[in-house]
Amino acid sequence: MMEPKLIYIGDDEKKIQDIIKMFLKKEGYDVETFSNGSTLLDAFKKRAADMLIIDIMMPKLDGLALCSEIRKESNVPIIIISAKDSESDKIAGLLLGSDDYMTKPFSPVELVLRVKSIFRRMQFENIKHSTLDIINMADITIYTEGRYATCNNQDLKLTLMEFNVLLYLTKNANKGVSREELLNRVWGFKNYVDTRATDDVIKRIRKKLLNLGSSLKIETLWGFGFIISDKN
Repeated sequence: MMEPKLIYIGDDEKKIQDIIKMFLKKEGYDVETFSNGSTLLDAFKKRAADMLIIDIMMPKLDGLALCSEIRKESNVPIIIISAKDSESDKIAGLLLGSDDYMTKPFSPVELVLRVKSIFRRMQFENIKHSTLDIINMADITIYTEGRYATCNNQDLKLTLMEFNVLLYLTKNANKGVSREELLNRVWGFKNYVDTRATDDVIKRIRKKLLNLGSSLKIETLWGFGFIISDKN
């Protein structure tokens, strides 16, 4: 029998902690709660969870800073829950590496469904895929249904957002893609935002490609956006 997934909840409102914990435990998950980002980060370093659900507004270490710190060492799924509902706040969370963003007040049932959806997506990594599901470019293999990618048969360990950006650029190989297009097509943001925020995601993808010795290149088109190519 498989051990239940461990989920850490970070929120300074105990009522929200208790509600989320109750719904998740009913679904068979192990849950631990934290009232600030610092204690959650310390706990994660000692025992990594299978998922984090965190609020942005937390004392000592806020959710965005926590997300950034976690992403330095782990690709664990992260769901941000926050009373901040502007597009700039959502983009900040997604570009720092979160996998989902929910605005308070939210439905605990919907949160559970999103948790299950993320875990189901991760299970695809152990499933064999048909050739229709695979995109090959240079030394990269992208499994579109499983939502993951490998380089020289090694997992790139991309977050969901990083995967979506790499997939979109690959589907538009040898074509310049603007920062505005990435924000609109990948994240669905149509209002004006700081388009330079996409550069952070590109930097993380480049680093992961470099670490595995990939020949795939993501070039910056200054003042416009990016283009992906396997040419030297």
